[in-house]
Amino acid sequence: MARPLTAWPPTGPRRELRRARLLFAAGGSAVPAGPWPPAWAREWGSRLRRWARDRRELMCLPVGGGVALLGASLLPLVAALVAVPLVRRWLAARREQGERERREAAVIELCGTVAGELRAGRQPGQALAGVPAGDLGPQWASVVAAARFGGDVPEALRAVAVRPGAEGLHGAAACWRVAVDGGAGLASGLERVAAALSAERDQREELRSQLAGARSTAVMLALLPVLALLMGSALGAAPLRVLLHTPAGLGCLLLGGLLEGAGIAWTGRIVRAAAGAPEGRGGERGRPGPPAEGGVS
Repeated sequence: MARPLTAWPPTGPRRELRRARLLFAAGGSAVPAGPWPPAWAREWGSRLRRWARDRRELMCLPVGGGVALLGASLLPLVAALVAVPLVRRWLAARREQGERERREAAVIELCGTVAGELRAGRQPGQALAGVPAGDLGPQWASVVAAARFGGDVPEALRAVAVRPGAEGLHGAAACWRVAVDGGAGLASGLERVAAALSAERDQREELRSQLAGARSTAVMLALLPVLALLMGSALGAAPLRVLLHTPAGLGCLLLGGLLEGAGIAWTGRIVRAAAGAPEGRGGERGRPGPPAEGGVS
């Protein structure tokens, strides 16, 4: 006679009984296992990710080492070592640009928030002291202290405005000075400063979107030599060995590298000139002039 099939895995009391037998037979413990991965592994993983994010320029070294192994030459590794400070400088410029844009957005939000609080009936000092620092940095604490305890608010605003991207606070300081000395409307002046900064930011974003095609074309042209090397390797021509181990190849590599660098620099200069940001004067843009005393009303 066939034995009846039993359900698997066991459920109900049979499952608990089986679990208890296994625990007592093996001398186990009913304490649940800790989380996986453990806390120390997660901590080291987060530290490694932060280090890799802050040292992205070091990725040039494994790339150069790989090309050096493929071409059996130390020249790609030397080029990677030379490229590390250049890439670090480029990444630092990008980070600085991002911080500048965040400070500009914080200034626009500050002017709009304070103007709204003033329209709601709050006093200027209370309205300014209640605004969070955001991306304006620790120097904003001096502005809050000046607004809360009756200090020189325009001077504190100008001290914060020296940072790149926060130049719009010069206009806010002028509005504050005019409102205190002449009794003009501070809310209206701050709204005009915010509107001027927003219009300039929108114009810059529109121009940047129009130049995106030119930037993409420049990047594509800069990557064409890499594509040619890959195609030559696929066809069995060994272009790396020719470039790195023959006099004619070394001469072509040197000349091509110089032309490539000159082309990238020239294209970048054309794009910067079209964007209206000449070198060395990028921080002066976005600073609205002090409003006239009669215009802040």
